[in-house]
Amino acid sequence: MPGPSQKDRNPYPYSDSNKRYHTYDYYLKTTFGGKCAKIPLDAGFTCPNIDGRCGRGGCIYCSGRGSGDFAQPATMSIEEQYRLTRAQLSSKWSVERCIPYFQAHTNTYAPLSLLRPLYEAALALPGAVGLNIATRADCLPSDVVAYLAELSARTVLTVELGLQSAHDRTAQLINRGHTWANFCQGYEALRMASDKIQICVHLIFGLPGESDADMLETVRRVAALRPHQVKIHLLHVIRGTALAAMYERGEYTPMARERYIEVVARALTLLPPETVIGRLTGDGMADDLLAPDWSRRKVSVLNDIDKLLYERNWYQGLYHRDKK
Repeated sequence: MPGPSQKDRNPYPYSDSNKRYHTYDYYLKTTFGGKCAKIPLDAGFTCPNIDGRCGRGGCIYCSGRGSGDFAQPATMSIEEQYRLTRAQLSSKWSVERCIPYFQAHTNTYAPLSLLRPLYEAALALPGAVGLNIATRADCLPSDVVAYLAELSARTVLTVELGLQSAHDRTAQLINRGHTWANFCQGYEALRMASDKIQICVHLIFGLPGESDADMLETVRRVAALRPHQVKIHLLHVIRGTALAAMYERGEYTPMARERYIEVVARALTLLPPETVIGRLTGDGMADDLLAPDWSRRKVSVLNDIDKLLYERNWYQGLYHRDKK
């Protein structure tokens, strides 16, 4: 008779598989009853570190689409973008349940009079069961926060806040345009407005000049905030960016595969066990990716993270300081 499987020996409670962390699939299953298709949207916004409010040029790693490379063109209406992407995804999996995702650039960086009709239109799209809004913590004026609180009472609302690093020296180097204190102020404004707003914090591993200790210190600071979700991205070198110029001049070396897997696994042990892990690596447009080449094999990387967690008997929250 075969012995117990990895799933049977999994000590992590928020899992129905061998995964030792709170996967987004598990969250979707327990929240909506199954998978949801996330539909990226580009509403044509910009960012304050692009238009001059706090800087020019944007973050050094960001493409001209502002993380919206997988969305349809902003020249299309929100309804048309949604319809077209949903039809494309329908050949791969069920798209009965969908989450419109305002992904490109900073999606609260506009007057409420402009934001409200966009969000309401997205919620009215066929099959929409929630709403995700990607933004920055320094672009959350009080009237917008109040409206987001109102939205959260009507739908499953996730506000995604780009932090990337908790270290101000890194933020300055990557032209982020805000500090850790600025981030915390915006984060707390959302938390105080409504406990129904799901807050997702984005982190990037492999930023220029950061050590493993620096990355894990960012994770510890974020863990203390107890966010609903965290996304961990690998820094990609994308053609045409300021980072690409640094890379080509020999001023930046991407993370090695083994190092990335090790730091991600350690990071998971530091995060609260309840926090949903939205992703553990990122996607770069294949034709524009300069480095690291190993990031193209995402499934292999995720499998090796699982393997390392199992070999060391680690799991999410194992070393979280404020375990309940």
